[in-house]
Amino acid sequence: MVLQRLFRAVIMGPPGSGKGTVSERIIKSFGLQHLSSGDILRRNIEAKTELGLLLKACIDQGQLVPDDVMSRLIFRDLRGLGQSSWLLDGFPRTVSQAEALDDAFVVDTVVNLDVPFDIIKQRLTCRWTHLPSGRVYNTDFNPPQVHGFDDLTGEPLVQREDDLPETVTRRLKSYENQTEPVLEYYRSKGVLESFSGTETNKIWPHIEAFLHRKLPSINENVA
Repeated sequence: MVLQRLFRAVIMGPPGSGKGTVSERIIKSFGLQHLSSGDILRRNIEAKTELGLLLKACIDQGQLVPDDVMSRLIFRDLRGLGQSSWLLDGFPRTVSQAEALDDAFVVDTVVNLDVPFDIIKQRLTCRWTHLPSGRVYNTDFNPPQVHGFDDLTGEPLVQREDDLPETVTRRLKSYENQTEPVLEYYRSKGVLESFSGTETNKIWPHIEAFLHRKLPSINENVA
């Protein structure tokens, strides 16, 4: 699809909320450029850029990446998009980052996925992985044919560290503490739109309808 005007959006949601799936659908349906802070970080660390080396030093020492470093990193990629509409994922994570983003760009809307933490815990702690291939199973809706073993190789499945119950609980609490002030910041500016639910396929039609209302100038005849 072709946008007739610039539209800049941020998507927020805890790990396991379906943010990746929703982002893919937004990009496909509305033609936005997608920027993921995680991808940008990994790319700079692998390329050993000046900022990438600084990031790696912070991570290796168990330190938080300073807000100004994160902002410089993200803004460089955003400016590289020029006069394009985009969807930003994984940034901002602090109010300071949100303020810096507002100083540099106009954010039209913030899509927030409000999925109950108990649902997310159930989703993530039910995931089991075949490490050599990366195949992921879910004991709720995509179980292996034989419990605990990969369908194709018969090799044992493992639960990744990130999917252990205690790790999931810690990650969700950290997300809540870190991002609630950011959500409040955008709420106070009148650009936050939260979508509540337990299933991505049921949340998505509401997000799609909302974005169509926000973007009446979209040419829907263009694939």
